[in-house]
Amino acid sequence: MSIRHLLPGPVGFGAAPLGNMFRSLSDEEADATLRSAWDQGIRYFDTAPVYGAGLAETRLGAFLSGHDRADYVLSTKVGRLILDEFEEPATRELGEKGNLFQYGLPNRIRNDYGADATLRSIEDSLKRLRTDRLDIVWVHSVAQDFYGDEWIGRYEEARTGAFRVLTRLREEGVIKAWGLGVNKVEPLELTLDLDEPRPDAFLLAGRYTLLDHERALQRLLPAAAERGVDIVVGGPYSSGVLVGGSHFEYGEVPAAVVEKVKRITALAAEHGIPVKSAALQFVLAHPAVAAVVPGASRPGRIAEDLGALGRPVPQAFWQALREEGIVSGSAPLPLS
Repeated sequence: MSIRHLLPGPVGFGAAPLGNMFRSLSDEEADATLRSAWDQGIRYFDTAPVYGAGLAETRLGAFLSGHDRADYVLSTKVGRLILDEFEEPATRELGEKGNLFQYGLPNRIRNDYGADATLRSIEDSLKRLRTDRLDIVWVHSVAQDFYGDEWIGRYEEARTGAFRVLTRLREEGVIKAWGLGVNKVEPLELTLDLDEPRPDAFLLAGRYTLLDHERALQRLLPAAAERGVDIVVGGPYSSGVLVGGSHFEYGEVPAAVVEKVKRITALAAEHGIPVKSAALQFVLAHPAVAAVVPGASRPGRIAEDLGALGRPVPQAFWQALREEGIVSGSAPLPLS
């Protein structure tokens, strides 16, 4: 029920930007970014078919094919099939995420969490990733932000389809672990309440960050820790807004978030630390969190992330965050 023994370190590589998220990325820049991650010791790579309609998997596979398969850990996701038909990426329906991958490939995407689709999705991913096996498989985005009021129906489709298939594949040794990869806590809370099937871990994006962590702290993280279900945190910079980006929740930044970011940035400057240090170290301080997977689309970002993780952060900074109400009183803080 734990994936800590699988993960080679506390920081992985989130491949969503390689699918041309927010901007068009050349193959050369994608390869250089991956090379930078590898050269600096990153050995866990997470991707998904929906990232650019197969583009991120294809780019990641091209890079990793030059390395020994035993030297890295690989995860991808199921729930979306990439078809040989075509559509206009800018008009693609991705729920609240809008045209997140408008610069991706034009292949049509079909949502399907059934058993047959799960097996086909894995087979297709293996081809794009140029590998013979996956270590971890996440059931992707079966939540409100993509499906609105229909999310419970989609969740039930996954429970009776993808969940059971992935449990069987784990038991057969085809994969080493599985779980859900979502941007909301409710599907994870629901899954923890099930007697069967039992996932090994969850990939939770954007819901345990300096900007948004109250809901996850209430029930999800304590329950996950109690059951030995690890949390991998995605989106530690809240779509980039924490570190100078122009997106929050993959869209426009609300005024209240702008003000909160200003307060965090000012406190970080006052204590002489990068905001990235605060963001990453806060996430990893929770005992339920096994790893964090920030995304990157430029080679220099990898060094920034790893450097930020090792940068000492004074206790006075964490205390200031607590006093200003930016960090919850129940959130574990890093030790000095």
